[in-house]
Amino acid sequence: MNASEQATNLELASKIATVVNLFKFEFPDAKSDLKPWKNDPETRELVDPDSIDIGFHFPGISKSWRSRSVLIQIRFYQDPINNSRRAIGVEVAGFDHRGEAWRLSTVENWSVVGASSPSSEIGDKLKQICRQILEVFNN
Repeated sequence: MNASEQATNLELASKIATVVNLFKFEFPDAKSDLKPWKNDPETRELVDPDSIDIGFHFPGISKSWRSRSVLIQIRFYQDPINNSRRAIGVEVAGFDHRGEAWRLSTVENWSVVGASSPSSEIGDKLKQICRQILEVFNN
């Protein structure tokens, strides 16, 4: 779900801002997008209500990124027993003019997969950002 829609209180808004700042600290050329999903019926069917989704766009295609846009999806789990909500994983996907070029998931083995992958330096920075995102939402 769009980050702008998930920022329902000061704590969540602050954590979303922290994620944006973590990404922009490492990649200052990126422009953040708190509404990466269109608001139409077809898109609404695909959107996960248990995620916070933030897009980042670059001024052009970078050889080190192998993409022009990045979507970060922070996935959550609501525990029905103690009613706590925690981040259970982060999905990062890079997109170019053809669509999704690569994906990184913290749910499985933290590896980047896809038709074209970002450089290992970018991949390492993304993994570090994912660790920090999980800390922000679970501490």
